[in-house]
Amino acid sequence: MILKGSQRAGGTQLAQHLLKTDENEHVEIHEVSGFMSDTPMEAFNEAYAISHGTKCKQFLFSLSLSPPEKESVPVEVFEKAIADIENKLGLLGQPRVIVFHEKEGRRHAHCVWSRIDAEKMKAINLPHFKLKLRDVSRELYLEHGWQMPRGLVNNKERNPLNFSQAEWQQAKRIKQDPRAIKEAFQDCWAISDSRTAFANALEERGYYLVRGDRRGFVAVDWRGEVYAISRWVGVKAKDVKARLGSPDELPSVETIQQQLAEKFTDKLQQFVAEAISSHGKAERHLKQNRQALVKRHRQERAQLKQVQETRRQQETVARSSRLPTGLKALWFRLTGKYRAIKKQNELEARQCKKRDQAERQKLIDQQIRERRELQHEFLLLRHQHGIQIKKLNRDMGEYLNMTDNNRKHSTLDDRTMTRRRRQVRRDL
Repeated sequence: MILKGSQRAGGTQLAQHLLKTDENEHVEIHEVSGFMSDTPMEAFNEAYAISHGTKCKQFLFSLSLSPPEKESVPVEVFEKAIADIENKLGLLGQPRVIVFHEKEGRRHAHCVWSRIDAEKMKAINLPHFKLKLRDVSRELYLEHGWQMPRGLVNNKERNPLNFSQAEWQQAKRIKQDPRAIKEAFQDCWAISDSRTAFANALEERGYYLVRGDRRGFVAVDWRGEVYAISRWVGVKAKDVKARLGSPDELPSVETIQQQLAEKFTDKLQQFVAEAISSHGKAERHLKQNRQALVKRHRQERAQLKQVQETRRQQETVARSSRLPTGLKALWFRLTGKYRAIKKQNELEARQCKKRDQAERQKLIDQQIRERRELQHEFLLLRHQHGIQIKKLNRDMGEYLNMTDNNRKHSTLDDRTMTRRRRQVRRDL
């Protein structure tokens, strides 16, 4: 189970993120404990108010728990992991909120604690929490027999194509796969030993090396989007400078963007729009299927919840009827029968709760399997789209690097564009 934690403020933004139903297909508030409030938004506002009595700015500790993609993980495993983390970090007894998310056939949890000890009115210090979370994560993989990611075994073997939230957001904005972008930049870096070689490799893929305003070296694609070299290659800025030298001789971002805009003819815009449109139609069809599936799954869960609630009320009434009242109750208390019946009722209540949890988990597992089948189609479409984008980037890089005379006689505007459009339709 991958564990990612952070000290933070911004309780309102965090609550909004946890309750988003547009990005998450299922959102379940599992627990709000230790607060006077019973909703995440009010709970975090409460923690914020209490933090005013201290000097602490980052009054929350937010943790995400992501199990292996294809593993079915019951709620009890999440709860035990959270309890172990509390003990490890010194957060035992602190107010907390637990929320479950489901998206793209995967289920994960978020747990958020208040760092403020209300009795001592001071923030709980969390030294080396990343190392401690790494240790707990390894223990969870070993305990449950899950295949441990290589990056967790050895930090040096982390997947180089992993991307940050900022990279994901940038790729999402231009409707690209962040892994494909990162792979392109890292390939260019791997096969280059100088600035000239790196710039040439980028241009073959539709990117142009330029001088950035703040980051030194950046790249601009044929759309005009700007990429920080250090971030997308995955190396430190000083290592980029050591290999590429000074960026002062390179053109500015604005200069390249203007040049690309002048070369970007109406036919090219039409070609790009059609390539993207073909993918969009196929994606919209899958999204409609996903919406229908999620709607049905939500209805099934709501029906199960209603059935279980009705049954719980009936069983509670039946157990309560076993307890006598009046003088008979006094006699049962004197003879010890009242305690025996109460103990039996408590045992049955726990068993019924476990039964309901097992039924709910069975339904969730079944729905996740259905959602994964649909997600496989999304991944296949994403892979095909990635191939088309690579071809498009190379075509655009080749065409835009031609001289004006060669560009006039290029077939990209007619036969090649027609051939590419037909290929896109066949692939999708």
